[in-house]
Amino acid sequence: MAIRVEKWRKFVAPIAIRTIRCSSAIHRQLLHNGPDTLEELFERHLAKKDQNSVDEEEDVLLTRRRLYTTRREALSLYRDILRATRFFVWPDSRGILWRDVLRENARKEFEEARFERDPEVITRSLIAGRDAVQAAIDKLVEKQKQQMESERNGGDRGR
Repeated sequence: MAIRVEKWRKFVAPIAIRTIRCSSAIHRQLLHNGPDTLEELFERHLAKKDQNSVDEEEDVLLTRRRLYTTRREALSLYRDILRATRFFVWPDSRGILWRDVLRENARKEFEEARFERDPEVITRSLIAGRDAVQAAIDKLVEKQKQQMESERNGGDRGR
């Protein structure tokens, strides 16, 4: 690592010295390349929103972009649900695997919310879905840890 840094210094130092010697304007630019005032800083880095520039086509494009983003998030959530349900392999009281029950319920909820257009409702649903999946996985992991501990303690007592 030290060798790389040393090589880099040898390469950059002569270039910087030549550039500074060439012109005082370049020298000033190297010393100070930022804005002089807060107004310049704001003008460079803040997006200006002009009421005249926003037209219907831009609104449609922004809406589509948001729609595609939420669609991607919804598909990602659905895939995460399918992945998480792989671990629920025991049957319920009717003899149906919990995996199948959970997948069926997830499909049903996604179909019910399929034509929802309100971005706030969609976002809330996605957040609630993520939280539910995470909570289910956390509970599953906790139960498995408890089961492993009880098996270890039960195995130690038999000796």
